[in-house]
Amino acid sequence: MLTRKQYELLMYIHDKLRETGVAPSFDEMKEALDLRSKSGIHRLITALEERGFLRRLAHRARALEIIKLPENSNAPGQRARTVTAKRPNLGVVDSGGGIRAASNRGGAALRPLIEVPVMGRIAAGTPIEALQNVTDSLPVAQSLISAGEHYALEVSGDSMINAGILNGDTVVIQRSDDAHSGDIVVALVDSTEATLKRLRKRGSQIALEAANPSFETRIFNSDRIKVQGRLVGLFRRY
Repeated sequence: MLTRKQYELLMYIHDKLRETGVAPSFDEMKEALDLRSKSGIHRLITALEERGFLRRLAHRARALEIIKLPENSNAPGQRARTVTAKRPNLGVVDSGGGIRAASNRGGAALRPLIEVPVMGRIAAGTPIEALQNVTDSLPVAQSLISAGEHYALEVSGDSMINAGILNGDTVVIQRSDDAHSGDIVVALVDSTEATLKRLRKRGSQIALEAANPSFETRIFNSDRIKVQGRLVGLFRRY
């Protein structure tokens, strides 16, 4: 049984797909349901997915598919055409800090999924602003990440290529304000710029190491660095 808001959103998406062939944007859905933030839309869509009414196709703009409609709806109730989506490969960080591939044949191993908010871009190179507003969400297998709060960032730059992190990858970060020496972390420098680097503790100083010989190691007093989380996985689209 759906809540009123879940029903309203499902029927709004259904009507838009019938009229235009394209799912509405999150801004359009937020405005149509008179919600204050996109996070409410994320929660409603997740609930509709869990109940089998809606499917979200990964890494495609506005890629929503109606699977079925409530029995009490006035809209045509036939089951929607099934579309098979190619899912990206997922890498998980092993105990040595390297990244290994995880099989995703058939998608069965990726159930159940949880939605990880994508918070913007992170530099694997010259630091740029990160941890912006939520721009999207990423479905991740619950079994592949540990407990705690997680978020995702799109990687810009190639300073971490020797750690298996490429420009255009999406990294999954476990939110934390501390990390062990050798962890790959999101580091906030002087509270103004963020970067993805390997952290090394050197007494009262912290070194942010690149994994590319073209980039130098940057060393700071520890009070200039705030850890925003540590790398636990990544998605790569082929």
